[in-house]
Amino acid sequence: MLVLDTTQLPAADRIDAFHAVAVGESGSCSVEHEHPEAGIWKKLEVWTFGPLTLFATHGSGMRIWRTPRHARFDSLDTVSIITQSQGTGAFTWNGHQQRVGRDALALAHKTAGYEYEWSGSGLSVAFMVDADRLGLPEQLVRAAIPLLHHSRIGPLLLQHIRGLHHDADRLSADPGAEALASATLDLTRAVIASVAADERTRRSVTEDTLLTRVLAYIRAHLADPGLTPQRIAAAHNISVRTLYRLCEDGGLSLEKWIVRRRLEGTRRDLAAPEHAHRTIGAVARSWGFTNPSYFSRRFHQTYGATPREWRQLAHHRAALPTPDEP
Repeated sequence: MLVLDTTQLPAADRIDAFHAVAVGESGSCSVEHEHPEAGIWKKLEVWTFGPLTLFATHGSGMRIWRTPRHARFDSLDTVSIITQSQGTGAFTWNGHQQRVGRDALALAHKTAGYEYEWSGSGLSVAFMVDADRLGLPEQLVRAAIPLLHHSRIGPLLLQHIRGLHHDADRLSADPGAEALASATLDLTRAVIASVAADERTRRSVTEDTLLTRVLAYIRAHLADPGLTPQRIAAAHNISVRTLYRLCEDGGLSLEKWIVRRRLEGTRRDLAAPEHAHRTIGAVARSWGFTNPSYFSRRFHQTYGATPREWRQLAHHRAALPTPDEP
């Protein structure tokens, strides 16, 4: 949901407006803008997934910092995972300096303070949650901050966050938003534990979050037609039998879950104007369907229309005038 677009404001009011919104949405902070004399532009979007808040900040270069003194002003105790989808961010905490490109994550604990910045045009996507929702000791969270880049689970969390942001308007309004928040927190726990916990805690968190990590791995590889139960099991160092039992205990069928997620992706792309130039076969292949007949049959069984009928209906609806149009 869009909460601020400075292009709609007079240039003289933009800096104060951004600061007011940033404080209101995420807590007390200080902000310094790159080349303020040349004018700034910022677009801030915010979505709520149960206890989790997702932010997308797009615009000109800036530096934002929070100190323990800032934290005392609003008494918020939050943890954030920060990503950079455009440009290159720089994260600093307690002497630790980290470059945040498209393949990196940064972990911030509000009461510990941190600094984040980028130069030129950038897009940062981050989520924030109350620290007690993680269920991990404060010292463990802080110990993980400089070690996060070592986690082999980090890419799954990054892909998951990108997926949330890509379809945030729909997903945040979906009845499953709370479940998505739980999955996000499970992955975050697993990432932190993988680099900072002792063996006992790491093993406990690993076991508790295994299904979440398996499903996140599947989502990240849905487009690969070679995504097999054997490959999924091997990626998590478990047997295929254990994989099936894990899914069964979680109340889902592995194959049906994969096919349904792929069908949802094709259904979304077939209706999207930006994919109108692509053939139905190309869309299906991009989601891992290599057999056109099988894809058409499963799509029709699930949605009551063929892929072609669905695409025509979606494009017809998009062409209809809105209630405000003459």
